[in-house]
Amino acid sequence: MRTVGITLIALVCGFAGVAHAGSKVVVKTTTYPITGNSGPEIMRSMFRGGPTQGLQARAMAATRYDVKWDMNWDKNGGTCKLKGANATLFLTYNFPKLSTKVSPDLQSRWTKFMGGVRTHEQTHGRIAQEMVKAAEASVVGMTNDNDPGCSKTQSQARRQIQSIYAQYEARQRAFDAKEHQHGGNVDNLVSLLVNRG
Repeated sequence: MRTVGITLIALVCGFAGVAHAGSKVVVKTTTYPITGNSGPEIMRSMFRGGPTQGLQARAMAATRYDVKWDMNWDKNGGTCKLKGANATLFLTYNFPKLSTKVSPDLQSRWTKFMGGVRTHEQTHGRIAQEMVKAAEASVVGMTNDNDPGCSKTQSQARRQIQSIYAQYEARQRAFDAKEHQHGGNVDNLVSLLVNRG
């Protein structure tokens, strides 16, 4: 699961920074407690206490991201040019944390399950990073004559960034649809955890 906040300022407290090709990526990982002595009990605990998805549904894990933009505008003789667009992408991963001591077999299945869940969520994070990089590249150098206050260029840049976001959100949804379908990676991870077939 993933959510996006567009051009929002996020709190930096408690985050670790990672450099990424002209942008900054700030990653935070949080957990929520779950319990259970069997795969089905653990699944029920995740769906009771996991991150919200939509109005009522719960997810096993989540990737949330917000983007803050720092634009460098060049105003010269009525012409406005976007000289630089630097984004800070704030990524927050939320994973379940098993607080119950379980059997060695269940612990082994849990470890494999969580490895797959982390890979899934980190793929959402990678797609978000690609989105920011594409948005930056699409607006830098944008120029308009007869735009002394840069309002026209700012609106154009905002529309372009929103268009890129929409394209990458479609990629996020397609990735989730593939992963969550019957026989997909997430379905197989759940089967492994609950020891189905």
